[in-house]
Amino acid sequence: MRRYFLFYMKRLFLRLLLVAVIFTIAAAGAFAWWANRPLALTASPIEVVIKPNSSVASVGRQIQRGGVRMDPRLFALLVRLTGHGADLKAGGYEFDSSATPLSVIGKIARGEVNHYVLTVIEGWEFRKMRAAVDAHPALKHDSRGLSDVELMKAIGAPEPAPEGLFFPDTYLFARGSSDLELYKHAYRAMQRRLTDAWNARAPDLPYKSPYEALIMASIVEKETGQPAERPLIAAVFVNRLRKGMMLQTDPTVIYGMGEAFEGNIRKRDLQSDTPYNTYTRNGLPPTPIALPGLASLAAATAPAPSDALYFVARGDGSSHFSNSLPEHNRAVDKYQRGK
Repeated sequence: MRRYFLFYMKRLFLRLLLVAVIFTIAAAGAFAWWANRPLALTASPIEVVIKPNSSVASVGRQIQRGGVRMDPRLFALLVRLTGHGADLKAGGYEFDSSATPLSVIGKIARGEVNHYVLTVIEGWEFRKMRAAVDAHPALKHDSRGLSDVELMKAIGAPEPAPEGLFFPDTYLFARGSSDLELYKHAYRAMQRRLTDAWNARAPDLPYKSPYEALIMASIVEKETGQPAERPLIAAVFVNRLRKGMMLQTDPTVIYGMGEAFEGNIRKRDLQSDTPYNTYTRNGLPPTPIALPGLASLAAATAPAPSDALYFVARGDGSSHFSNSLPEHNRAVDKYQRGK
């Protein structure tokens, strides 16, 4: 009986093993068939932008969002099986109706870009954008050696100070394109976004011009811990302007310090007057202090309905908003001083 049982179990194991082998071969065959099968596209040809420093999973999602009907999970699996996990390159890629998963991966791994990309981050100061442009190897650097004022003239912008006037976004360009064309594109993009926000602004805002709204948007961009709080932060500063109160916002002080800022703001920094020190001067600073994104433009021109005049960081990325100084002082004691 025991011998029969062992014989039976052995046969069962072999059958299960055979089924597993057949299943594995079938799955591998199906996967290989899929990897070499033309993909469905929402249009043909189609251009997909892969952003810099994207993970394999993120690249798969960007391809899918760009109009290539491919499961990002299968894409990630195929990338790892082909050993291209560390080879995927940023850029703009064009695919037509003959594209297969394998050819898509190969094209991105080889960097066969139709366009190159440069991503300008929300909240960057212009000097950081300029450093990124200067460092891009695919651009023709016609702005090299120009001062900021000369650069603005070269792109036909009437403003002498560039801060805040370039829209943070991902920009595509062909190899050898002039960096001045990229600056023009980013400048015009900000003008369009600012005009749209200004035309949709709330009534009775304390701004004399769209440029002042842009200054406020840059402050909101630098003060924001939680994206959802942008309209409330804008409301605090708008309420302060209406009441003639000083804005008293650290990011403007830091901007005014320039390269003298060493990472920590001190009491004497708040007391040292510069055109950007909103602890020593009323009203808005003379220029923006960063490149604001679309959400900050919207918040500056349509603040939340709130009477708040103060806010303090809770320490978890969010802020506590107060309508009065005593309430604010209690919040400072609780969240900053640990009382």
